[in-house]
Amino acid sequence: MMRIFVTGASGFVGGAAARALIGAGHEVLAMSRSAKSDNLIRELGAVPVRCDLETIAPDDIENCQAVLHCAAFVEAWGPKNAWYQANVVGTRTMLDTALAAGASRFIHIGTEAAICHGQDLHDADETVPLAPDSPYPYCATKAQAEQLVLDASQSGFATIVLRPRFIWGPGDTTLLPAIEAMAGAGKWMWINHGRAMTSTTHIDNLVHAILLSLTEGRSGEAYFILDDGVIAMKDMITAMAKTRGLTLPETSIPAWLADGMGRTMEAVWRGLSLKSDPPLTAHAAMVMSRDCTLNGQKAATELNYQPVITRAEGLAGL
Repeated sequence: MMRIFVTGASGFVGGAAARALIGAGHEVLAMSRSAKSDNLIRELGAVPVRCDLETIAPDDIENCQAVLHCAAFVEAWGPKNAWYQANVVGTRTMLDTALAAGASRFIHIGTEAAICHGQDLHDADETVPLAPDSPYPYCATKAQAEQLVLDASQSGFATIVLRPRFIWGPGDTTLLPAIEAMAGAGKWMWINHGRAMTSTTHIDNLVHAILLSLTEGRSGEAYFILDDGVIAMKDMITAMAKTRGLTLPETSIPAWLADGMGRTMEAVWRGLSLKSDPPLTAHAAMVMSRDCTLNGQKAATELNYQPVITRAEGLAGL
């Protein structure tokens, strides 16, 4: 059994991972930035450590064999430097701290967004280059962070990147709540009628991959972690909405219009320093309108990963 330090344990992925790690018999310490997070972490059965991505020190993760880095700025909108500070600087700090503390394994929760600069992806595998110059800040900074993790691989310090796509399942604090909120406010709208094809990642499958990556996988490598098969964006989101008794409208706009609206709204919101989030961002328009189907063979071969829950089973359990 291992002593593992987890970042982002008060969030969707980090919380599910911490719970599973403890269930598997590991000792889990978790970054906490507030009394509220302390309580959430204790409820998981983990030990809260009061620090953040700026102040963490080697003593905070003393005697931890592994670090699981789930924390990231994943919001669609925020201050211009928010993505860079959290995703790039924060990851660099965690790597430096893990090395200084003598940890031997660093598992980073990445994303398929790290290879996205607005293109369609069809059966893409891990040979597709990272996109550190992507026009979308989230994509660019996650690519830059992943490169730091891959480059940090060395003798005695193994680094693994797991790349989920469209994380969903029980405990989701972002995706399904956003669908519910938009539908409830009468603001839901498809892009290109929701025809974009996508891979997905149920939280149980991602957690399974995290457990595997404690001992499996090649250092300095990234792995797509996916559900079975692919699905149209409309079919997936409609099925998720139905689990909440929601029927989404058929209203749709073309991708070219959504892209333009997203860019324009971002410029207006930045220019006027508006505190609210724009109704549509360029990144959201891209995610909803581009095909993103991925190839998970590398994870199957090198991590011995296979999904532990099917998409149909996951939807039945929402």
